[in-house]
Formats: sequence, C-alpha cells, structure tokens
Amino acid sequence: MLLPYIRRMALYNQWANARLYAACADLSDAERKLARKAFFGSIHRTLNHLLLCDRMWLSRIEPGRTPITDPLDTELYTDFADLRREREAQDEAIIAYVNALSEQSLGEMKRYANASGQPQETRHGTILQHYFNHQTHHRGQVHDMLTQTMVAPPPLDLIYFTRVVPEAA
Repeated sequence: MLLPYIRRMALYNQWANARLYAACADLSDAERKLARKAFFGSIHRTLNHLLLCDRMWLSRIEPGRTPITDPLDTELYTDFADLRREREAQDEAIIAYVNALSEQSLGEMKRYANASGQPQETRHGTILQHYFNHQTHHRGQVHDMLTQTMVAPPPLDLIYFTRVVPEAA
C-alpha cells in the first residue's frame, strides 16, 4: 500500500520545508543569496529550484494542467517573503493533491515530457516517490549551506518528524 506512504511524505515535506524556511528567515537577504559552492549557487536559488520543480511535476501529472517548461534554474521570486508564501501555498496544494488520490491511481502510467522535452512514461506512484526524494535531496543542500552561516540548520530527519507528529508515524 503506497498511498499511506505518499500521504506521510506530503505532510513530512510541509513540515521540513517550514522548518528550513524558518531557519533561512534568520539570514539576511544577502546571506541567502550569497554565492556558494552548490549546484544552484545559493540558498535562495536552491529554494527557488525546489518550488519550480514541485510546480513542474504537478503540472505534468495533474489532469488539465499545462506543463511548465521553465529552465530548472529559473528564479521565480527574488523576495524571500514571496518565495516563502508561495512555498507554503505549494505545500498545501501538494497535500490536497495526494489526499484526493486513490491507491489504484498510483499504479497508473503518466505520460509527460522531461525537462529536455523527451517523452517519458512513468508510474504515478514512482513519480510521487521521486517528487519527495527530490525535495529531500535539495533540502539537504540548503541544510549544508546553512552550516556555512551563523544559523544552525534544523533537524529534518523523517524519523524526527514521526516523533514530533505522531499521527504521521
């Protein structure tokens, strides 16, 4: 049964993003945007990438949506408050999306084009597993960049989440 896992991951995703954004809010704008040795070059740009990719993936799999094809390094929001507000709204949308799913729907094949425009076909449940894994991957990069600042990175481990939010265990 994949659906309980997907729903847990949507809640975990929201929780981890809220904790990470709270820590990032303690940085100055200049510190968030400071060039660092990271794939997207800064905390701010990595947070933008995560939001873009969340929107991109949902645009591929939600019925009736026009697929987003922006470059993966697109800066959606220069203002951190705007970025944070949109992150929170996106996390609510993710939870609503997965709560409307059935176990059967996770077995369906989804057809879409990847970021290079190449046609792909992937099982819905696998896409969502990737979706949450991708979030964890890049949150880890932001977590690492926070260690290079005066702001302590918050614990984001899934096991910790299940201890502080027992209903998600």
